[in-house]
Amino acid sequence: MSVWLTTERLALRQFTIEDLDWYAHLCGDPAVMRYVGGTKDRAKAEAHFHDRILRYYDAHAGLGVWATVDRASMTPLGMHLLNHMHGEPMIQVGFVLEKSAWGRGLATEMAEALLRYGFVDLALPRIVAVADLENTASQRVLRKIGLDRRGERTFPHPIYASQGPLAWFERGAQDWLAERRV
Repeated sequence: MSVWLTTERLALRQFTIEDLDWYAHLCGDPAVMRYVGGTKDRAKAEAHFHDRILRYYDAHAGLGVWATVDRASMTPLGMHLLNHMHGEPMIQVGFVLEKSAWGRGLATEMAEALLRYGFVDLALPRIVAVADLENTASQRVLRKIGLDRRGERTFPHPIYASQGPLAWFERGAQDWLAERRV
């Protein structure tokens, strides 16, 4: 399977139907899904996989949810995304990693690469992110990659509304690129 974005330790590749079992397992892990809407049973995971991941690639060139894999072994470790927020026009960055990948800087490493891709290659004017208010680890990652916390927001889409207010992050391309001298 071909990768399209790499960092020192990681690579992103499109999900394929062969990833469905792994994805369903990830979505069923309560610890992993604690802050991202809760676990999904097999049927919900499969529907989400087809509708929100596989079909999205064709409809939105350059954007999507990708498998985050160990660059050396190509073993899946999680997923990173740069896509439209559900029901919103904004482009968000995000990540979900298996427990075995936590605490190693992997979310930060690839999320920063995705911001660079979004701002430089796609010329996006702004990228946003949300995190559960209790998920301080993800909020630290979002700050490390250069997003600014701008308070809290709620959204009408059911995937977000069920979580209540979320920590809101955003950054404009001009400021992010200038800060990194890109």
